[in-house]
This record gives sequence, structure tokens and C-alpha cells, in this order.
Amino acid sequence: FFFAFFWAFFTSSLTPVFNIGGIWPPFGIEVINPWGLPLLNTILLLSSGATVTWAHHAIVGGLKQEAETALYLTLTFAVYFTTFQFLEYVEAPFSISDGVYGSTFFMATGFHGFHVIIGTIFLTVCVIRLYF
Repeated sequence: FFFAFFWAFFTSSLTPVFNIGGIWPPFGIEVINPWGLPLLNTILLLSSGATVTWAHHAIVGGLKQEAETALYLTLTFAVYFTTFQFLEYVEAPFSISDGVYGSTFFMATGFHGFHVIIGTIFLTVCVIRLYF
């Protein structure tokens, strides 16, 4: 599923068609600085991967307090990621209706954000189950 959006993005960016001016990004599109919120979100995602792995090992090892700490840290990263993703959407200088650039950006990152929200719900259930 995500592969299709990446394929559309890479095809459009590596071989831009005449309809969008033959350039990438299309003329008139102001891109988001990758060294701002996108970099911070990448760091949050990588960190949450490490902390959820820590939580998994703690659960398998029967270390309840350590598992709680790791899961709470993971949930904190997830909430920050979702908040920053929302801010990025609000401040984006383009919209989903701005051609292939806007549509692939918002569809791919939107589905990914939805995936993170679902994972956050699942991890919240895991935290609750640690108490019962």
C-alpha cells in the first residue's frame, strides 16, 4: 500500500512530465524544509522504535516497571510525533489539491500518521494490560 505512494512520488520526481513543467517540485510549489519538523519527526520515530523494543524485552523478561517506563516513553514520542505532524500540515505552503506533489505528500504522510495513531491506541492498551 505505502509502496504505491512512494512509487508515485519517485516516478513523478525522477521523471517529471510536461504537465507540471518538466521540473520537480512543480513550479509554484514551496517545499517544506527537511531539516525542521520532518527531521524532528524522523528522530521521534526512530527513538520510539528503540523504546518499544526496550518495552518488549522488558515484558518478555518480566520487568514490569521497566516495561511501563519504556511504554510511557514510546507513547510520549507518538503523541509528540502526531502533534508535530498536525503542525506540519497546518503550516504546509501547499495543499492536497496542488497536483501530484501535494496529493502524494498528504496521502503518504496522512496514512502514515493514521498508522501511528492506531499504534498509539494499541500501545495504550498494552500499558493498561500491564496493570491487570
